[in-house]
Amino acid sequence: MQKENEHVRHVEAHLLSDNWYTLKKYTFELRRHDGSWQQQSREAYDRGNGATILLYNRDKKTVVLTRQFRLPVYLQDQQGYLIEAAAGLLDNASPEQRIIAEAEEETGFKIAQPEKVFEAFMSPGSVTEKLYFFIAEYREQDKSGKGGGLAEEGEDIEVLEWSFDKAMAAVRSGEIQDGKTIMLLQHLALNVLN
Repeated sequence: MQKENEHVRHVEAHLLSDNWYTLKKYTFELRRHDGSWQQQSREAYDRGNGATILLYNRDKKTVVLTRQFRLPVYLQDQQGYLIEAAAGLLDNASPEQRIIAEAEEETGFKIAQPEKVFEAFMSPGSVTEKLYFFIAEYREQDKSGKGGGLAEEGEDIEVLEWSFDKAMAAVRSGEIQDGKTIMLLQHLALNVLN
């Protein structure tokens, strides 16, 4: 049974898939603005919460991005490669702990003080995941490895160090289409590198 409140009641969940993460079909009643109750049915995919980070170098005016294969993107465009900020699921760690590990695994940069800038639900119509957004300044001496992700997790990540201007141009041209990355680049443009 899920939580109920003054706006939601009679929530029932039915498991549809527990293969990769969990997909459930929910039926519930939602109180409408006029006070009446309406029965609704929705599916929700639960993959846990995640964190993402954009590494930047203020002096060089560069950012560190990744390029990796994403099956849902392939199903849309038959290419499948997406340019992104480093990210990963929390897997029972705090957002700060997880993003420090993900940054090193994916980009090869060891960072100590990630700055949390906001939280967001990325696809609230069907996915339960909340994403924690971070930025961190990097220096050349922070490079601890080559990055590229973990092969045992199926990761084969290309690390990109681009000028900030090139990254923003890639957003405008559509070369960068990942929502979390666009949000972090915009945050950097408005609040850090302006």
